[in-house]
Amino acid sequence: MLGRTANGLYWMFRYIERAENSARLVDAGLRMSLTRSHLGEDNWESVLQSSGVIDIYEQRYESATSADAVDFLLRETTNPSSVLSCIEAARSNARMVRTALTRETWEAVNECYLDLKSMLARRVKAADLPEVIDAIKRKTGLIRGAFHGTMLRNDLFNFSRIGTFIERADNTARILDVKYYVLLPAVSQVGTAIDNVQWESILRSVSAHRSYGWVYEAEYKAANIADFLILNGRMPRSLAYCYDKINSNLGYLEREYGERHNAHDTSGNTLKSLRNCSIKDVMDQGLHEYIETFITQNNRLSQEISDGYRFY
Repeated sequence: MLGRTANGLYWMFRYIERAENSARLVDAGLRMSLTRSHLGEDNWESVLQSSGVIDIYEQRYESATSADAVDFLLRETTNPSSVLSCIEAARSNARMVRTALTRETWEAVNECYLDLKSMLARRVKAADLPEVIDAIKRKTGLIRGAFHGTMLRNDLFNFSRIGTFIERADNTARILDVKYYVLLPAVSQVGTAIDNVQWESILRSVSAHRSYGWVYEAEYKAANIADFLILNGRMPRSLAYCYDKINSNLGYLEREYGERHNAHDTSGNTLKSLRNCSIKDVMDQGLHEYIETFITQNNRLSQEISDGYRFY
């Protein structure tokens, strides 16, 4: 397969996942602001920091107000990670690789683009935000459903899946970082009702609230939640689950092409580390420091895939 086609599929699904992830970050910020309203601008500044767009935001706005931050994350075209920018980029990549997609997948992408472009044509009212966030998650989910139900399991499928899970791993790490930056209360509040509500909100923002209850019957604890979102291989948004899938799809490509690249070693080593690590090890290192290191390694893997499979 041409590297250009692989690149288009890989980034198409990264952008689709990123659009949903940006909506989930907004959801996390909103839920947290409800429990810590006194934080005001600090809350949204930290959400922007965790999403990696604070520098672009500060070029346009003087302060991180709720209305401006939400608008920037949802529909600002100068923000390459906004929902609207990502959906437009995903559709552009889908058009480029149109012949590599099934009709159902292309129609789901096109419908998502048209609906969200209309929905985000103007600033979203605060009262409408929950409905808009749910719509973004639902429409991006329909694309994945159409793709999984109709695509042949070949190299096209594998590059698409790798893009999805690299982006998803990055998002889960960043949402945990939101908790570290913004939502971690004073030491005196750790373990209190306020802290528990915040951790519950983090779980809801990654659609993991009910599944967490199935695994841990006890109350919300930072160590258990971090363990669930980082090391639990059965949780579909955990770092361990994402890297299990990345490693598997890279393995298919290695067998199909008869080539092994640096990306295979990086992915395998990261998965081994996630499987052999305990949550105590993570907490001893420091949650924020662990997440920073993981995001750097995840970005490195993305570049190695691009280089190894000639995405140009």
